Parts: sequence; C-alpha cells; structure tokens
Amino acid sequence: MDLNTHTPLRAVALVCTLSPSPAPSSSQLLAEQTMAALAEHGVTGKTIRIADHDVKPGVKTDMGDGDAWPEIRDTILGCDILVLATPIWLGHPSSIAQRVLERLNAEIPETDDEGRMLTYGKVAAVCVVGNEDGAHHVSADLFQGLNDVGFSLAPNAVTYWVGEAMQGTDYQDLDKTPEKTAATTATLAANTAHLARRLKAAPYPAS
Repeated sequence: MDLNTHTPLRAVALVCTLSPSPAPSSSQLLAEQTMAALAEHGVTGKTIRIADHDVKPGVKTDMGDGDAWPEIRDTILGCDILVLATPIWLGHPSSIAQRVLERLNAEIPETDDEGRMLTYGKVAAVCVVGNEDGAHHVSADLFQGLNDVGFSLAPNAVTYWVGEAMQGTDYQDLDKTPEKTAATTATLAANTAHLARRLKAAPYPAS
C-alpha cells in the first residue's frame, strides 16, 4: 500500500500572534498557507488563533477556572501534525508561543500503557514571520521545546519570511508570496506529511 496516498492525516496549526481576531496577522497567513500545502498531501485540519482563547499560564494539562487549553489539547492529541506559527518579537518567539510550549510541557508525564508520551508519533513544524533577521534562532528555540515534549521533526520543518531590517513591511502586506517562501512551505508540507505517515505506520518502540 502507498502510504503517501492512502493514509489520512489530520493537522492543527496553533497561531501565536499577539493579536486576537479579527485583526490581520502575518502568522495566521503563513499558517494557512502551510495548511493549504499540507492539504495537497492529503492532510486535513484547522487553525486556532491562541489569542482568541483564554489559555491560562501554567504547566498542567488543565489549569481550571475557564482554561481553554484542555479543548485545544484534545485537538492536538487527535491530530498527527502540529504546526506552530509565531511572529518574531525582540528576537524571540512571541510570549504566546512560549505559553503554548509551557502548556505542552505537561505532556512529559502523560504516557500510554507502554510508557510512551502521548505526543510520540506526532510530527511538528514551525512557521515564523518578522521584520528582522532571526527566523533561525526562533525556529531553533521552538524545535528544542517541541522535541522535548515528544514531537518529531522532519528535515526542513520550518518555513519563514523576514523583512529587511529596520523596515515596516509585514508578510501579509506583500503583493505576492515570495518564491523562496512558497518553495520552503511546500518542502515543509511534503516532508512533514511523509514523516507523519511513516510514524503512524511504524510507531516508536516502548520506552
């Protein structure tokens, strides 16, 4: 059986812009483009803008008192692929992206009957936008955090765009998607879907 054709996959993109809807967002745009690229490989799913939800600070799966994270967590656990999209602020991922990683930290003690984290077998990818160089630094931060909490990363698992230093153009303001960014997004989608299918067919061994 050709796994590339016949294995259905689901993905969720967590958009970590600081701006709630309906404000325009470059992070949202690149996440949606990434989801569209994944769809070409038989991946379905949705995007969630974290700023639209009351995700409490903390490192538990449920912080109580109206915490929106448990429902988002259920969506993540029901998917094969997690896309984390963030702007660059002061050379770092957004504070919301950091909060997502902190909430994902609660997955470390959550294991299946064979001692594997519930995130094992799930694949992550990253989208980064900003107006200063720093996409590699931001993706490195996110890669490390996502790997620590059990996600696998395919080769070239980041797509990004950064504008000229000390200028004000946003990704969403461009007349068209730059060819390099579009090509990188396509590579991310192909490799991420490929790895997710392989892991679904052959899970990691028990710890």
